Amino acid sequence: MIQRLLIANRGEIALRILRACRECGVETVAAYARADQNLLHLDYADEIICISDVDYLDMNGLLMAARVTGCDAVHPGYGFLSENAEFARRVEEEGLTWIGPGNETIEMMGNKAQARAEISTRGLQPIPGSKSSVPDNAAAESISAELGYPVALKASFGGGGRGIRVVPDSSSLAGLFEETENEARAIFGRRDIYVEKYLGSPRHIEIQIMGDGFGQAVHLGSRECSIQRRHQKLIEEAPAPHMDPELLDRLGQTCAAAAAALNYRNAGTFEFLYEDREFYFIEMNTRLQVEHPVTEMVTGLDLVRMQLEVASTGKLPVSQEEIRLTGHAIECRINAEDSDYRPVPGTLTRYHTPGGPGIRVDSHLYQGYKIPHQYDSLIGKLISHGCDREQAIARMVGALNEMALDGIDSNLALHEAVLLSDLFRRGDIDTTFLRHWVSE
Repeated sequence: MIQRLLIANRGEIALRILRACRECGVETVAAYARADQNLLHLDYADEIICISDVDYLDMNGLLMAARVTGCDAVHPGYGFLSENAEFARRVEEEGLTWIGPGNETIEMMGNKAQARAEISTRGLQPIPGSKSSVPDNAAAESISAELGYPVALKASFGGGGRGIRVVPDSSSLAGLFEETENEARAIFGRRDIYVEKYLGSPRHIEIQIMGDGFGQAVHLGSRECSIQRRHQKLIEEAPAPHMDPELLDRLGQTCAAAAAALNYRNAGTFEFLYEDREFYFIEMNTRLQVEHPVTEMVTGLDLVRMQLEVASTGKLPVSQEEIRLTGHAIECRINAEDSDYRPVPGTLTRYHTPGGPGIRVDSHLYQGYKIPHQYDSLIGKLISHGCDREQAIARMVGALNEMALDGIDSNLALHEAVLLSDLFRRGDIDTTFLRHWVSE
């Protein structure tokens, strides 16, 4: 088993990793930036080490931190360097265990255009679009005309809802192509773009998998992630509601088989858009997802512990036959932001967490915590579990009412309004939901 692990992340996921390590008897070293010196998990780690003023992207600093503190493994969490193939490679070249898939897999799936081509040979259907990155606007125009407008321009090395433009007609293509290229270069360091047919009102469905890296993989059910704003997820559920369980299980089996064929190692997620009774593959995330708690709630499994066990032993801790889904779970992403979704840092003057049956809070907050302005606005996740979707919704509404975050702006009220809407309650949801629910 891994003995000592560097947590190369911050916030709630860093605390989540620390707790799993503590349960497994693994010592932890928390790498932190000086702007983050009041993070909660720093109080609980076996050792802490400052790597920069504000940066969690310094590979040299993180590798040096792991070396001087005697770590034998690195967990990247999500975001930051979690899907950086170069960092994964350098970690393993240092003789350390990387808690994730191999760097070759990260590289292949990180190139969304290449991933589409690869996955189409594994029984999964990508959205109709270009077979690779398009070199210029003329090539994009030719493919778009063939597909029919509207189309979507996407950064080949993108993620997190960034580097995406919807093109309504040919007259808009040139300007939006340049915008997408510029954003892709600025955010992801690569200008590569591919073209997809734009689906107007799909559902966003994903399948969680876990692989051993030696040709074995399992799926842990589905998640619904259709409640989004600006292509970023806001509310997630497990399993995907109002869908045939057998259909979802077949999709899960196909994803597990694809992961096994790729010798995929550790946690991963296949993401799809679902429209007109068809699942269209859009990308694979080669890391732990923000929304992993809803899968944990319905399976009873600890995904971070499973990550540690797979990385340590090269074996899956459960078989597909042992995985059972029970009840329904919902997660609300709690962000420090105003009504226009703009991040709002500040000091938390009062903090009260909800409780009761089926309620879980994943957060690094505490009263007096100063939310820095340098990082993402996600400050926690509120999760409910019930025997069915109706009970999970009722418990979540109660929990949102109980939660207190004084001193900062947050999206608690938005979550409550969505969950109380008739559209959401009857499961009439897709990725356009937030543009329409207020007028129901």
